[in-house]
Amino acid sequence: MGNSFVNFILENWLRILLAIVAAYALGSLSFSIMITKKVTKNADIRKMGSGNAGFTNVLRSVGKGPAIATIILDFLKGVAAVFIGGLIFSSIFAVNTQQQLEFITYGKYLGGIFCILGHMYPVFFGFKGGKGVVTTAALMAVVDWRVFLCTLGVFLVVFLISKIISLSSLAGAVAYPIITFCFVYFIDYVPSQAAAVPVSMLFVILSTAFAFGIGLVVIVKHRANIKRIINGTEKKITAKK
Repeated sequence: MGNSFVNFILENWLRILLAIVAAYALGSLSFSIMITKKVTKNADIRKMGSGNAGFTNVLRSVGKGPAIATIILDFLKGVAAVFIGGLIFSSIFAVNTQQQLEFITYGKYLGGIFCILGHMYPVFFGFKGGKGVVTTAALMAVVDWRVFLCTLGVFLVVFLISKIISLSSLAGAVAYPIITFCFVYFIDYVPSQAAAVPVSMLFVILSTAFAFGIGLVVIVKHRANIKRIINGTEKKITAKK
């Protein structure tokens, strides 16, 4: 399976590049910046509040309506990028097999990851964007709804206790690869070993690695928040009236 994965990359590099470019371009549509400019006198959300181009800063600095629009559109662009990645990879296989399903999932991860990177470093806005939490949630929701619901549960529990979005996001980022491994290994891989076409160990490894990498990037982007949390100066969620 490892050799087939390498061969897949070598034989389909153009499709892979297409998925990357499309997903990154979608991610670079920074709706927090565009919406803020639209509803204010051309103000830049990156020069307001915390300086982050994301939902929480829009909520605090601009208001609930623009924040809701931001979170919905950021989520939808993530969904679109993941679907595009999966669709491009699905066009490679003529027969519906377990291997095809696994490689389509890799395409979804690829689309989601580059959408997240586009959101964080948008080419259309000087490579200064948000922290990728909402687009990460979109990736989770499309790739594996079970992982999404469990990670969302972790986020909500921490948020209900702390009322701090950044801390809740960090908890979700830490939980994401752990939850992914538990579902893919214990629920998908182990029971399938008695089937005619089992889930591959490579799928377990790569799914966990993708989730770990995504979670790590989100954590790194929150390093300033981590310092404030440790110092006890991180703000709880509030909204501009």
